[in-house]
Amino acid sequence: MISKRTKYGIKALTCIARSEDNRPLQTRVIAESENISPKYLENILIQLRKSGILGSKKGKGGGYYLLRPAEETPMTQVMRALEGPIALVSCVSLKYYEKCNDCPDEATCSVNRLMLQVRDNTLAILNNTHLSDLV
Repeated sequence: MISKRTKYGIKALTCIARSEDNRPLQTRVIAESENISPKYLENILIQLRKSGILGSKKGKGGGYYLLRPAEETPMTQVMRALEGPIALVSCVSLKYYEKCNDCPDEATCSVNRLMLQVRDNTLAILNNTHLSDLV
């Protein structure tokens, strides 16, 4: 299950992607449009800016905007920025691998084999889905 933070982040990104000419949108506008608390949303938008998905502009006409076109923003990048590892267990993670303490042999571990399939199928979907597909 994804966190509420990730759900709101995806909703905010689709709202921003629908903006005309990649015009910056204020947090308040996004929050009202997507029914999200502005204060909670601001923290999510800052995280997306730090991860290189969004840019921000201060002052009149300011707000948040996409740094790359929506069709060049894969959902794997969004999910990792908001949720962290995509794999459900660390022993199958591509970016955050850690050996399980309770597993003597990953090659024969039934949980590992199952989670490899889940990870691979999830990655296939997320790699082939871009922000533009959600708009």
